[in-house]
Amino acid sequence: HRKRCPLEQHNVNSEQKARKMAAQNKEVDALVQKITGLHAAIAKLPSLSPSPDVDALFTELVTACVPPSPVDVTKLGPEAQKMREGLIRLCSEAEGKLEAHYSDMLAAFDNPLDHLGMFPYYNNYINLSKLEYELLARYVPGGIAPARVAFIGSGPLPFSSFVLAARHLPDTMFDNYDLCGAANDRASKLFRADKDVGARMSFHTADVADLAGELAKYDVVFLAALVGMAAEDKAKVIAHLGAHMADGAALVVRSAHGARGFLYPIVDPQDIAGGGFEVLAVCHPDDDVVNSVIIAQKSKDVHAIGLRRGHGGQYAYGTVPVVSPPCRFGEMVPDMAQKREEFANAEVVF
Repeated sequence: HRKRCPLEQHNVNSEQKARKMAAQNKEVDALVQKITGLHAAIAKLPSLSPSPDVDALFTELVTACVPPSPVDVTKLGPEAQKMREGLIRLCSEAEGKLEAHYSDMLAAFDNPLDHLGMFPYYNNYINLSKLEYELLARYVPGGIAPARVAFIGSGPLPFSSFVLAARHLPDTMFDNYDLCGAANDRASKLFRADKDVGARMSFHTADVADLAGELAKYDVVFLAALVGMAAEDKAKVIAHLGAHMADGAALVVRSAHGARGFLYPIVDPQDIAGGGFEVLAVCHPDDDVVNSVIIAQKSKDVHAIGLRRGHGGQYAYGTVPVVSPPCRFGEMVPDMAQKREEFANAEVVF
């Protein structure tokens, strides 16, 4: 076989790239078509309260969105973007109703915390909270030993705060904030029989935009995925936190990546940097943890961050520190086909 000249090799490479791109475009088009059909079916449901029909449709939706995908939902056309925004709102409403339903079921037990495994995806919260704790411990300079933590958007089932308090932060006080008074009433009932974790949990009905001086007392603030569903709303919330959090305090923001962006809002790390934070790590899990996690720290010098961003410095596009989950450093990353097969065989519960 004669050796190809550089021009021939270039042409071969270009053809391969074009074929790969065409295959990816076809895959993305098929996914968007499937998600659009599911959105239409979900939008027609008479109620989003848990029922066989609701559960079946959301299970199908999650199963379609969780596997690795070449889709970049931020680059979809206007029609698909509008559909995605509507779908995220439907997911938020359904998630709220599902959590309220299970919160009421759990509250009937003498000690609700002994029965959390009844919730279909409690394990996802265990894994997500473990990931967030490990990322904080690894990437926040000097590690973390927070005296006080705030969780913004805790809902009627504050699993994240519970798992962090019970498994990772045994000496930390947790302030849980939610817009909905009924959600806080439900949440507080779950802790009534627990003398340890229950004594370290408090619940506050408030809009994050109305919090100011109190934000300065937290060493770590967690921002739930569904607080500020539109990108501009999320950016406003982050800028507000940046204006009032203490210098050096850590911020944990939940985001989404790939097709998971049809389920949850995607947060641009640049918006976090623009809010006065230094972005320390961005992690996109590829397992049953659906949310991506961004770890940031309130900067002592907001002006310097602005200058660095403005002149292509640390926060220039493409230089955000994307990291692997700490528990899997050094492991081989399975290829996309293998991952798809795993997800096809796995049972995904919404």
